[in-house]
Amino acid sequence: MLLRLAYLGVTNAFAMLRQLQMTDRDKDAEILALRHQITVLERQLGKDKIRFTPSDRAYLAALLHRLPLHVRQLRLLVRPYTVLRWHRNLVARRHASSRRPKRPGRPHTVRSIRTLVLRLAKENPSWGYRRLHGELLVLGVKVGASTVWEILKEAGIDPAPERNSSTWATFLRTQADALLACDFMETVTLSGMRMYVLVVIEHGSRRIRVLGATTHPTASWVAQAAKNLVMHLEDLSCRARFMIRDRDGKFPELFDAVLNDAGIDVVLSGVQMPRMNSITERWIQTCRRELLDRTLIWNQRHLLHTSREFEHFYNGHRPHQGIANGRPLHPLPPPIHDPDTLAHLDIHRHDRLGGILHEYQHAA
Repeated sequence: MLLRLAYLGVTNAFAMLRQLQMTDRDKDAEILALRHQITVLERQLGKDKIRFTPSDRAYLAALLHRLPLHVRQLRLLVRPYTVLRWHRNLVARRHASSRRPKRPGRPHTVRSIRTLVLRLAKENPSWGYRRLHGELLVLGVKVGASTVWEILKEAGIDPAPERNSSTWATFLRTQADALLACDFMETVTLSGMRMYVLVVIEHGSRRIRVLGATTHPTASWVAQAAKNLVMHLEDLSCRARFMIRDRDGKFPELFDAVLNDAGIDVVLSGVQMPRMNSITERWIQTCRRELLDRTLIWNQRHLLHTSREFEHFYNGHRPHQGIANGRPLHPLPPPIHDPDTLAHLDIHRHDRLGGILHEYQHAA
């Protein structure tokens, strides 16, 4: 016990002698360093390992960088050479930041140029990055070909012209004005009789045509409906090139032959892929929701009458989002800007099928 007391006394005496050689500035640096380490310990109570944040390292390195000898004797949570390494890193970063130019490397691409590159790539899927670069030069936009390549890569677009493989959606958009689609809509009458309605829709204008309704869609009946459709299209000078239909067995070979003779190629959709004939499927869903689910069909004559009425309503009045809320047979009227007219709107309602369908229009 006496030996331990003597040891502590000698060590404290040497510690006091060391402190006599320290200046007030050194003592303040030591006190601040010890206090900051206490703060770090209090902040990480209960944790197995003590971690210093970048701000902690910069603070300690700034305090102790002038005392290389004193660092070795100060009680630190890390080794003395660790503090010295922090200081070297801090000095290196300051030196690098002071020598760094204001605009390092290649300048940033203007956002409008990036938007234009992506637009050209979307509208021209068969163009590679060099073709896009040439088009930009024609427009007077000076940009490097490698920049165009990087813009396409960042957007997840293949820079090479391997994107020219046409998808089904692209085919539908590019050929919308020459596309027809048909399908059978199935419903049940009040007596339980199953009825079939053959409809055709134009992709470009969204105009619908009800070709007929029957209980037995035989080959002769379907072929005659195709002939009536061809004659109607010829009267309207409608230049259709493709007819999309599914692989339903109710479509006979004579149906395709009649259309082929009129210059219309039949395109078959995939097996159990209704999205390949999505516009027709969408119309059938609309007809069920707005008409068939709200009325009782008595017989074939009643079904044909209601289908014709819905055809006139769909083509002449109902707006369609696919054509910017326009109507197949009538364009949108000019907007009303007169405040007096807006303040005294006189809107009348016209009912179809006993009030199932409502049409609104200005009073005459």
